[in-house]
Amino acid sequence: MTGPDPFDLEALPGDSDLDVDDTTTGYARPIHVRWRYLGLVAVGGTAGTAIREGLSLTFPPTAGPAWIIVVINVVGAFALGVLLESLARRGPDEGRRRTLRLLLGTGLLGGFTTYSSLATATALLLKSGQPGLAIVYALATVLLGAAGSIAGIAVASARHRRRINRQSGPVEAIR
Repeated sequence: MTGPDPFDLEALPGDSDLDVDDTTTGYARPIHVRWRYLGLVAVGGTAGTAIREGLSLTFPPTAGPAWIIVVINVVGAFALGVLLESLARRGPDEGRRRTLRLLLGTGLLGGFTTYSSLATATALLLKSGQPGLAIVYALATVLLGAAGSIAGIAVASARHRRRINRQSGPVEAIR
């Protein structure tokens, strides 16, 4: 048999979510149990939830479901697509990029978007005898959210290509 041993775990690439936690023991812990990263997510999540609540109070539902929640989820999905694609194109998930991903992506946008409100509103519409509106509300949120994510990724990719083209000049841009 030639090539690397598929059972050699030491030869596998490292997990970017494992950091060496203690330099004296070399013990690697997942980042989700490290206080620094938990704090970033908590701060971002608090801000995102506050922004969402402010928007929900500013634009309360008049009749039927809270359509502002659909808008919030779609905008959040778009922003997450832009953020994650931008960070991925700038290099490995380490240092500043990891901090931004956890603070803004997991924290801020995780608190800003709310699929639990989508589920609750859909259930309430079903309970009130409006299954058609419930289906439209749920599907619109999910499909528009997916489209928002794809659009965000496309925007970040195009922005990255423009940046590369400006840096490399016209000859390199053709390659």
